[in-house]
Amino acid sequence: MEADLAAWGKVIRLETVGRRTGATRIATIGFVESEAGSLLVAASAATTGWAANLRAQPACTVELDGRRRPFVAVDLDADLRASAITKLILKYGTPAERLGAGPAFRLDPRP
Repeated sequence: MEADLAAWGKVIRLETVGRRTGATRIATIGFVESEAGSLLVAASAATTGWAANLRAQPACTVELDGRRRPFVAVDLDADLRASAITKLILKYGTPAERLGAGPAFRLDPRP
């Protein structure tokens, strides 16, 4: 089901490197598209595993629309974080309101 949602462009499948194990970790998360092909994502808690993994190793892979591509995560400052969270709540509805508690990132495509 999650792979289908990613293939349809509803969510992304984010592949990170585990900060403790070095193993590949996959999370299915909501996103909004930004300028120049970047994606905005936010975690619902400071302890969210995929967010902690991105902080330890910003290189990641995103599966979206049936394609896998390399990205690099950039932590958002307070203003951009608030904007990203607002956009995510507007896209996904009220269950996304928990997003204010965790970090937010811009995922920039890597060549």
